[in-house]
Amino acid sequence: MDSDWPEQLAVDSHQLTVLRAVLAAAAPQEGCALLLGQPARSGAGTPAPAHVKLIWPCLNIWPQKEKRCGRFALDPREQLLAQKWGRPRGWQVLGTAHSHPSSAAIPSSTDCAWAFPPALMLILGVAAELRAWWIVESAEGSSALPAARELELIQPDVRSFRGGEDLGE
Repeated sequence: MDSDWPEQLAVDSHQLTVLRAVLAAAAPQEGCALLLGQPARSGAGTPAPAHVKLIWPCLNIWPQKEKRCGRFALDPREQLLAQKWGRPRGWQVLGTAHSHPSSAAIPSSTDCAWAFPPALMLILGVAAELRAWWIVESAEGSSALPAARELELIQPDVRSFRGGEDLGE
């Protein structure tokens, strides 16, 4: 296992609800979104997982509208705006999320081919399953498709997600 691969991705239940709604709303087309938050941190002890703090809904701008049921593209301007918005909050764009309206939540060869490794990818599949993937360059060389490794999706306690403050919830 490559040590640069995160083991876990933390997403609270509210963000998961938002993500599912955003991706499902685009059906039968593939829905898409950006994931903003804090990257995984390593250090003494157990490495901290990457934390998704915000779902940034995006439009699927794949050029051929009739192919949007099986393809998606994000507007680069949305990506720049999300990066700019997240910067003063100490967040960055961690990766993307998209739906597979007619297949499982597993990266397709197209997903891997279009990824810019290393990359985080969340996929909502046809059975409403949501799975997280880490996409990296293939060990077989530059001509091979990137490889995908599944991450454990965890839902932290809301209080720990907000910095430990008790909001009386």
